[in-house]
Amino acid sequence: MPAGKTSYVCLPCRASYKQPYDGDRPVRICPRCASPLIHVGSAFAAPRRRDTAAWRTLSVLLHAGVRFHKSCCGGPGYRPRTLREVRERMAYARRTGEPFARALRRHDVP
Repeated sequence: MPAGKTSYVCLPCRASYKQPYDGDRPVRICPRCASPLIHVGSAFAAPRRRDTAAWRTLSVLLHAGVRFHKSCCGGPGYRPRTLREVRERMAYARRTGEPFARALRRHDVP
């Protein structure tokens, strides 16, 4: 059975590519700009290229270490979709001392 495909993202190009996962080749290169691609997981759905706010939100998530891997019960769980949601969760993380990656995956901020 062939290996499943997973998503890789180029943030400068705002492009997503589905490629087979190969642990022997950890670095993938963007075909448009030749910068390294970021492995984001198989449950990733890319925003439209012209939706700059969504790509900024995605950039914050990826730089915090949040990825979109499938779990045993379905998808990757909650991920913020707007910059406002990201700001709320980042403020909560600073206020409580919770790690940014965990705060960004929180569905509700108390």
